[in-house]
Amino acid sequence: MPVFSRFSRYFLAVAQHGSIRRAAEATGISASSIDRQILQGEARLGAALFERLPSGLRLTAAGEMLLVQVRRWEREFEDCRTRMEDLKGLKRGHVTLLIPEAMARGLVPRIVASIREHHPGVTLGVRVMTNHEISPALLDGQGDLALVFDPVVSHRLAVRASVAFPVGFVTTPGHPLTKGQTARFSQCSLYPVIAPRPPLALGQKIAWLAEETGLALNPVCDSDDIEAIRALVRHGVGVSLLSYIDVLPEIEAGTLAFVPLEHSRIRPLTLGFCVDQARSLPVAARLVAQALEQGLPELAYSAPAV
Repeated sequence: MPVFSRFSRYFLAVAQHGSIRRAAEATGISASSIDRQILQGEARLGAALFERLPSGLRLTAAGEMLLVQVRRWEREFEDCRTRMEDLKGLKRGHVTLLIPEAMARGLVPRIVASIREHHPGVTLGVRVMTNHEISPALLDGQGDLALVFDPVVSHRLAVRASVAFPVGFVTTPGHPLTKGQTARFSQCSLYPVIAPRPPLALGQKIAWLAEETGLALNPVCDSDDIEAIRALVRHGVGVSLLSYIDVLPEIEAGTLAFVPLEHSRIRPLTLGFCVDQARSLPVAARLVAQALEQGLPELAYSAPAV
């Protein structure tokens, strides 16, 4: 039996889908029932919650305010329900993890598999977002835990663990650059370069470094997609400059190699495991948090044995 009112559930569905028809299709409830609940809610609150547009429904300022509150109620209820399970000594519950795209490979799938193996009562939701969306979403209650690149600590956002990833050359295995433990940025001029470009954050940093050092990159190719850059390097088009985490699965598989920049003016990329200090973590979330805290150091760069 749903704990939240029909109005709350229908309101969330319309806010998510942007129209009563699409909300009806998603929920299996008739459009007339949803419309009636929304109209009754607006009448009771004395405020319009949606703008009726030709393209659909858009939240008003009052609707935005209510959306934040209803999501908070849902999250607080789920926390309460999970804590009730904790009282019974049951390690179960649902944990939502917010991550950037680069973390959708490697560590996170391994942790999800481990949690499912050892704690089958725990289910997980993995939400992939752009990095700048993650911290606000965590504080808005859209997730329990988060992995964030270069997190900005605040009175609510706390970093429980972190690991730094150097920036360096990405090459095919056996490339001349892999003969050394590090490589100089000036060595870009010796090989065809595949340059990362904005909106990739590293694209801006590489362009800045080239300008600071007076080095003309003259790339043979550029891309704003990391997967495309990895594929181009694998096919021998050239070398590129990425962070270690961008190619860690390929390094482990032996399909690409990584050589950190020597004395680079580009600071390493830091991955932080973050929580909202305003919320207490239920048992299920603490289990996942513990796995993340233990797993993050495994990602640290170590130079290959010579």
